[in-house]
Amino acid sequence: MPRIPFVPLRGDIVTDVLVVGAGVSGALVAEALSGEHRVTIVDRRGPVLGSTPASTALVEYEIDTPLTLLAEKIGREKAEQAWRRSYLALHALAARTRDLGIRADLRRADNLYLAGNVLDADGLAREAAARRRAGIETKFLPRRALKERFGIARPAALLAYDDVALDPRRLTAGYLNAAIGRGARLFAPADVTDVEAGSGGVVARTAGGPVIRCKALLFATGYEMPHSVPQRRHQVISTWAIATRPQPRNLWPEDCFIWEAADPYLYLRSTPDGRVICGGEDEEFSDDAARDALIPKKTAAIARKLGRMFPQLDTTPEFAWAGAFGSTATGLPSIGAVPGMPNCHAVLGFGGNGITYARIAADVIAGALSGRHDPDADLYAFKRTRATR
Repeated sequence: MPRIPFVPLRGDIVTDVLVVGAGVSGALVAEALSGEHRVTIVDRRGPVLGSTPASTALVEYEIDTPLTLLAEKIGREKAEQAWRRSYLALHALAARTRDLGIRADLRRADNLYLAGNVLDADGLAREAAARRRAGIETKFLPRRALKERFGIARPAALLAYDDVALDPRRLTAGYLNAAIGRGARLFAPADVTDVEAGSGGVVARTAGGPVIRCKALLFATGYEMPHSVPQRRHQVISTWAIATRPQPRNLWPEDCFIWEAADPYLYLRSTPDGRVICGGEDEEFSDDAARDALIPKKTAAIARKLGRMFPQLDTTPEFAWAGAFGSTATGLPSIGAVPGMPNCHAVLGFGGNGITYARIAADVIAGALSGRHDPDADLYAFKRTRATR
């Protein structure tokens, strides 16, 4: 991973924008802001730690909540709007990464979405029609076509196109360094313990004494959000993952992403050297010690499920880990101004679309702080407008 220059915070500072969190969301927002504002980034651990390196980096535009089910929750028009924005954000992320010259092992991958307990074959057929109506090309594969093309025995699947696989650590480091190259400063460790927000600006106090005064503050701390940020609609989900030994000759046809229309769902991709990264077994809790204690049991279950799907694979975990992410009932994140905290913004509830939503957060927050209203900002606001059908 490229070196990221940072120093400890040893005294009071003044800045335009304070970004709290040096993971992928903080990095993308800092890069977007750094051309127009003095940006300071702080992290209580250090850059590219926390939940970012635990990502399996299936970077998809497909939202965790299928379009048909999201339409039932927020109305068809807004659901289509959310899916289109996610689609555009993924392609914008790839283009911006290329423009900045960030070497993050980025490659395109198609996406196979298997029938499960959330959407059966009929449900997937309706989902394909809904996506095409929204302008997103999707192919429905019935049982026979799925078996012949991919060797998978499921009732049906959807095939989507042009998602992205990448190295999340290199991506985050690249965006942090791009921001630093334009004058942003990164301090770590620096733990923000108290925030006083007012119409004239924000005062952030850190453990150990130093104070940061800023015009605006952004919380980009993943699932570890301050109590002052509304979290009523959000849950913390624990997840587990494995990586197998390299075995390029045993991989499935077309080297696509695979995941399930199920709860919980299995998700998998390959790496350039032929490893299989597979995750799942998600549960709704946030205790780090309890999560880590379950690694042997959960990774064994993931390996068994992977073996049932592809008997030719050696599913023995060569690496295993656990992580956490924030989620919401709709699958949409919260991005924007924090109610009751003037000049404070937050991003949370990214679910399985963390990196894609981080790009949307960069657009929405950079627009808000530069006087440009994002046309989709209301979709993600903490106080959303009512659904329309």
